[in-house]
Amino acid sequence: MAGKVEIKHKGKVSAIAPEGVYVEILNKSMCAECHARALCSLGDEQIKTVLIKYCDKSQYETGEEVEVVMRQTLGLKAVMFSYVNPLIILMILLLSLPSLGINELVSALFAILAVALYYLVLYLCRDRIAKNFIFTITKLNNN
Repeated sequence: MAGKVEIKHKGKVSAIAPEGVYVEILNKSMCAECHARALCSLGDEQIKTVLIKYCDKSQYETGEEVEVVMRQTLGLKAVMFSYVNPLIILMILLLSLPSLGINELVSALFAILAVALYYLVLYLCRDRIAKNFIFTITKLNNN
């Protein structure tokens, strides 16, 4: 596929601050569009606020509808950080520690502790990691 693939979400400018533009995005699950979602309770909607640091703040107004854009590769990177890497850590420890003669219960507890430690390291490095995830915004054409 030629060109950049981007992930786009519509949102509203909630605030303009010295550090950037805050945009609220309505995050819908896949089943949020389903007509039976009220009966199912699996569909959820959340409002997420994203800070757009690198933009011309003077072009936007509070309440204005915009589109938040992120490169798809960054979305895949986020999935790796949050889901794939912890799963790999968990599986390696769960499969290798018992073969070393360690009790299965101790192996499971150690694997869970290792994943918790991984998430703690991610949390401590959040500012450094956040520098790689750059969002941009564009104005929506309101016809």
